[in-house]
Amino acid sequence: MSLDTVVEDIRDEAHARAEDIRDEGEARAEEIESAAEADAEEIRESAETEADREIEQLREQRLSSAKLEAKQKRLEARRDVLGDVREEVEGELTALEGDTREELTRALLDAASTEFDEDNDVSVYGRADDQDLIESILDDYDGYEFAGEYDCLGGVVVESEQSRVRVNNTFDSVLEDVWEDNLREISNQLFEQ
Repeated sequence: MSLDTVVEDIRDEAHARAEDIRDEGEARAEEIESAAEADAEEIRESAETEADREIEQLREQRLSSAKLEAKQKRLEARRDVLGDVREEVEGELTALEGDTREELTRALLDAASTEFDEDNDVSVYGRADDQDLIESILDDYDGYEFAGEYDCLGGVVVESEQSRVRVNNTFDSVLEDVWEDNLREISNQLFEQ
């Protein structure tokens, strides 16, 4: 074999080896590129999923916050309406006149008088506008005296130093008891759903 042939064989072998290395390099590059593309796709999908999750969570938070705010406004409006109703009832009680006012005042005084012994000196307080009415009712009670003004819608506050008892039978106290006992029913009637 001649030297040219050997050189040619070496050159052919080197070219073939270079071709194999290039093919392996290209294949490896394709593998790396494919793996990188798969990783990029996985990262993109993960980022999209995380973004969707965060968007949904934010939407739920905002929706929940809006519902809570609406509920608070509804409750506030209900409180305002109940307050208006209570004020209206108080106004009606203050405006009571004549026989109705006398009957109610007498009934409240009768109920309070059961707490006192017959020989007690009893002081009766009431609304300034009701002084004449209370004094006329007290004519029927021995030892009872109008003792002064009490800031209320009507009714009486009765007390005696001997028995150390004080009975608040004002329209205000009766209204408070009735209001508290029936608030749920009042609310249900006003805000039927």
